[in-house]
Amino acid sequence: MSSWSQRRKSLYSSIILIFLIGAVGIPTFLFFYKAPTCSDGIQNGGEQGVDCGGGCQKLCANAFFVPSVAWTRLQNVAPGLYNVATYIINPNPNASAHAVPYHVIVYDDQGVQITEYTGVVNMPPHRNVLAFKGAVDMGKRIPAKASFEFTKTPEWKIQVDPLAAVTVGAKKYAEDGSGASLSVPINNTSVNQIGTTDVYAVLYDQDGNALGFSKTILDSIPAYGSTLAPFTWPVSFDGKVISIEVLPVAE
Repeated sequence: MSSWSQRRKSLYSSIILIFLIGAVGIPTFLFFYKAPTCSDGIQNGGEQGVDCGGGCQKLCANAFFVPSVAWTRLQNVAPGLYNVATYIINPNPNASAHAVPYHVIVYDDQGVQITEYTGVVNMPPHRNVLAFKGAVDMGKRIPAKASFEFTKTPEWKIQVDPLAAVTVGAKKYAEDGSGASLSVPINNTSVNQIGTTDVYAVLYDQDGNALGFSKTILDSIPAYGSTLAPFTWPVSFDGKVISIEVLPVAE
């Protein structure tokens, strides 16, 4: 008899405990529980690092290649004004870095600083880009070289190339004694219109040296259509241009 009474008390206690867990414990747990996110500063939820890898768009440090700088060049476009460009190679086929800050210092032939400036550059998946600044004022001094450095480590994220449907058409280049010009159709082979697109052009001599470079901005590229990208230079290159590279980059 006593054993049955004891079992009954145990049963009642278990029922009460289950009720308390359901009525109090679960709501309390849900109130304090924070689901894993890709911005909580903790490695959780299948992440391969802190807020990177796994289901996160951000890539961990061992999951991407470091971009490389091929060259930095200056081009005189008017008295005291120079275009400055740095050619950046992005070897990552499915990763991009957006608004990466950089710092450029320009020197004369004695290594004395003339000017400096900062900017940001976008590096789309598997696309080379120019960190370009036009008409930099050098005053009356003549620049000889420039240094380029990223001021913050690029944050790489998984991304499909937004310009995968873009192709570069036939380049029409001309020059005379007063300058040079280039027009290039940028084609869109997709069913969707493409928005604002930066397009860079680089002119090379027979040794692969960059003689000139420029940038133009296309407001849009229509679906199954094309938009002409025009470029001009106020100087002539005396027939030394042997090859031309055109780099479309989504903003």
